[in-house]
Amino acid sequence: MSTSVSTRKSLLWLVAVGFFMQTLDATIINTALPAMAASLGESPLRMQSVVVAYSLTMAMLIPASGWIADRFGTRHVFFAAIVLFVLGSVACALSRSIGPLVAARVLQGLGGALLLPVGRLALLRTVPRAEFLAAMSFVAIPGLIGPLLGPTLGGWLVQYASWHWIFLINVPVGLAGCVATLKLMPDLRAVQQRRFDSLGYALLAFGMVAVSLALDGVSGLGLRQAGVLLLLVFGFASIAAYWLHALRRTDPLFDPSLFGIPTLGIGLLGNLFSRLGSSCMPFLIPLLLQVSMGYTPLRAGLMMLPIALAGMAMKRVATPLIMRFGYRRVLVVNTVLVGLTMARFGLSAPAQPVVLHILQLVAFGAVNSLQFTAMNTVTLRDLDEAMASSGNGLLSMVQMLAMSLGVAAASAVLAGYSEVFGSANNVLATLHAFQATFATMGLITVASALIFWHLPPHARTVQPDQPEVSGQH
Repeated sequence: MSTSVSTRKSLLWLVAVGFFMQTLDATIINTALPAMAASLGESPLRMQSVVVAYSLTMAMLIPASGWIADRFGTRHVFFAAIVLFVLGSVACALSRSIGPLVAARVLQGLGGALLLPVGRLALLRTVPRAEFLAAMSFVAIPGLIGPLLGPTLGGWLVQYASWHWIFLINVPVGLAGCVATLKLMPDLRAVQQRRFDSLGYALLAFGMVAVSLALDGVSGLGLRQAGVLLLLVFGFASIAAYWLHALRRTDPLFDPSLFGIPTLGIGLLGNLFSRLGSSCMPFLIPLLLQVSMGYTPLRAGLMMLPIALAGMAMKRVATPLIMRFGYRRVLVVNTVLVGLTMARFGLSAPAQPVVLHILQLVAFGAVNSLQFTAMNTVTLRDLDEAMASSGNGLLSMVQMLAMSLGVAAASAVLAGYSEVFGSANNVLATLHAFQATFATMGLITVASALIFWHLPPHARTVQPDQPEVSGQH
């Protein structure tokens, strides 16, 4: 589709702002959880469902996002995504108990899940191929700014206004986005509409939800062992049934032949299991600082800045490191370092100097950023053009699923240690529970290094035409 340069620039800004709304909302809530818990009469250690609901909904909808845009058009779907996101934000602010808040986060997730995939599809069909890398690099900038700004802004709003404003600030941005969408977003549809694999989607979505609810049920839903086991069995059975179904179908959601590419299969498994540990950190660290160390929301938010800044700085040296040592060495060694820096938080205590805490955060931010860059690029490096879209969508889904499972797993571990060390009302016992949880999740991350050991030793070249997926850092 031919479009003017000015129209393409305006479209770039529209997609970038939509992505910024998504990434900001994914991080702004973490520092607000203790204040939200106090307002809703909940324990701050049982607020993980608010985070899990959002990321799990996004993971569920990503596989269907391309088909939805092809079927209903990019303009209508992008507009509907912003509307759903704004309505979900308002519903979150109006919630008076944990149940309606979780439901509102699901509504938010429905909108957020469509913003980047649909925007990226519009760019793919309007921006000349020679300019696509630069366009995606521009859109990825909010993926850096959102995590940098989110925790601090969330802490400031909670401390000087109320937690409701972390959702209400989305309203004016969303309304402006709706107007801009109607003016700037082209209404693109697929030339030939493909059939949607409804059965495959239902099997895959049910499997993801069941496994995530099983982990969340240990701490958040109060499920007993029988209920958790039942959900796990049905969840894994549904995922297995999906792959058996995909083997027989000519046009599945995700082609099983993708796993015939060694770097993609190992990269996806490594993404899932290493993120299972590291993705819980933005959730756990603000809780530790506020619940066990007495930090104010604003101070806890500011303490997250070193992670984002160190991560941004590490991007400059990631490619030279991979070029020098290769993917396998970098990922095996760095995965161990990520796990050890996570476990090091198990030694945190209120009496320690603030400088020590900052150094811990910088170290984690640096190695975690290198981990995400290396994992994302090695996963997609060997895909040809025909498989690029499917592989990219599968990686995006795995990333969001790992975030959901990571927070749910960490909450389950934290709940278990809280029972071991005593009452959650005892500050010292809660601190010990946090320390043991960081150590446990760090060890899980260290164990995932074994997956990357199976990468081909010769995998070294960094593909210059593969932008980092979905801005997930």
